[in-house]
Amino acid sequence: MSAMAILSIFVLAIFVGFEVVSKVSSTLHTPLMSGANAIHGVILVGAIIVADHSETNLELGLAITAIILATINMVGGFVVTDRMLEMFKGNKK
Repeated sequence: MSAMAILSIFVLAIFVGFEVVSKVSSTLHTPLMSGANAIHGVILVGAIIVADHSETNLELGLAITAIILATINMVGGFVVTDRMLEMFKGNKK
């Protein structure tokens, strides 16, 4: 595939992703975040496997970067989900 084709697919994916996410009602965001956290857990495991099989310093550096970013994304997702679930709980007396 040429670089222009890959860039075109990437840009189209951004637009489609934005349109899909912007149409989700607020009551569905918490279940979707939970599903996204599960996906990020799989991505984190994949990044760890890639780091284990890396042969060059560049591969190792990219894998460690992927591990760090996936961890931040996963933990942040759990924090946001927890805050959203707190909003649905009643006031404690």
